[in-house]
Amino acid sequence: MNIDIQAVPPAQRGHCPKELGFGGIFSDHMFSQSYDDGQWHSATIKAFHHLSLHPAAAVLHYSQEIFEGLKAYRRPDGGINLFRPRQNIQRFNRSATRMVMPPVDEQLHLEAIKELVKLDQQWVPKEPGASYYLRPAMIATTPKLGLGAASSYLHFIIGGPVGPYFTTGFDPVSVYVSDQNRRAVKGGVGEAKTGGNYAASLLVGEAVAAKGYNQVLWLDAIEGRYIEEVGAMNICFAFKDGRIKTPALSGSILAGVTRDSILQLAPTLGYEVEEAKLDIDEVLGQIASGEITEVFGCGTAAVISPVGKLCYKEREYVVNNNTAGPVAKQLYDTLTAIQYGRSEDPFGWIEVVS
Repeated sequence: MNIDIQAVPPAQRGHCPKELGFGGIFSDHMFSQSYDDGQWHSATIKAFHHLSLHPAAAVLHYSQEIFEGLKAYRRPDGGINLFRPRQNIQRFNRSATRMVMPPVDEQLHLEAIKELVKLDQQWVPKEPGASYYLRPAMIATTPKLGLGAASSYLHFIIGGPVGPYFTTGFDPVSVYVSDQNRRAVKGGVGEAKTGGNYAASLLVGEAVAAKGYNQVLWLDAIEGRYIEEVGAMNICFAFKDGRIKTPALSGSILAGVTRDSILQLAPTLGYEVEEAKLDIDEVLGQIASGEITEVFGCGTAAVISPVGKLCYKEREYVVNNNTAGPVAKQLYDTLTAIQYGRSEDPFGWIEVVS
């Protein structure tokens, strides 16, 4: 299927502002295609616009929707890099399968991303630490109030320039461990990138934000004992003997692209990595004893974010004197150097937008 490109005239296009937050600024164009009668059709890139939905659209009543997040990075030579876009597309289709939605053609999806970035390349920022965030999504559009999978869908991709996810940059964030509420359960949709997972986190997230914490760390829903992930990212623990541990994928944890990148990158820097079941009490004991020297989150939005404090059952545990540690810093510097094209990519992760 070809993409019909209806470009906004250059004189009517916007520009990338100097002041950037995260996720509130959008560029000139968007991609969309529709699914009806068992096939995708009408693949188009045109001016960014609002959507029109029937009030009974299935997405509004039964939450049949998925999304992704990936970034484009400005290179020192002015070119633009995409970081592991194929992994995001594959995860998009895994989420679609779990939510009983039609998969998209992976090559068309990638072509749409590249064409969108080319058209809106003036929106890809040059400032250090800034990037262009892409948000592919799919929603069920069939007007129906009876429970069941929809038959019509809209697949779209939007994007815009972003600064660091946390306004404090690489400074450590504080994390509250939820000991009562749960985000997802094994066998559910926790490993799918669907909005309900994130809506389930808002109640606790808003409550702990009022207490001064940046994020929530979720435990498993069966025993309330094993560490899963933070609301906006996966989580890793660095030990004084050079090991890095992260919770093993359980069916209720998102398979993060940045997480997978760290699992591949860290051994090349001399660290031993392990995916394991991590007991919250054991981990906090190892933080208190100094065996765990660093804690950091990892995800597309934040890249790598050091954790300076964990609070569990109203007791705080300070990590590395609430400062960013050398392991997180080395991983961050090495990974972002690859993403921005400042160093060679030995893994084949980068796709250059010509």
